[in-house]
Amino acid sequence: MYVVISESEQDTVKLGEKVAKQLKKGDVVALSGDLGTGKTAFVKGLAQGFGIDEYITSPTFTLVQSYKGPGFNLHHFDVYRISDEEELFEIGFEEYLYEGDICVIEWADLIQNLIPPRSVWINFERLEDGENKRRITVKGLGTK
Repeated sequence: MYVVISESEQDTVKLGEKVAKQLKKGDVVALSGDLGTGKTAFVKGLAQGFGIDEYITSPTFTLVQSYKGPGFNLHHFDVYRISDEEELFEIGFEEYLYEGDICVIEWADLIQNLIPPRSVWINFERLEDGENKRRITVKGLGTK
């Protein structure tokens, strides 16, 4: 486990780029934290770190957005608006998790029981001593 203090959106993007270099095909990254704490900025950094130059947005209303990476796809989920886990099964959520691509799931704490046990968990917290400061806690990298 390690903790990073991000002082800007760009810091969060850079952290995503660094984490991307530590991931491998088949990894699942579970993101948690309040609205506006940097989860999507982090995913932008992951995509940049993988060499994906598509525009990254949160798939809040589409549930999942997939991007073509070098030898794998990056599947970006946002499960904030799901009302029932059955919605995830309807889109083949489990197949995404186990097809050898990289999956990133925003609001993963809402579906904890569906997240594989060896996933990387990253939590984003807004710090009170600065509008843009975040405490980002990374668990599970290098321990798999």
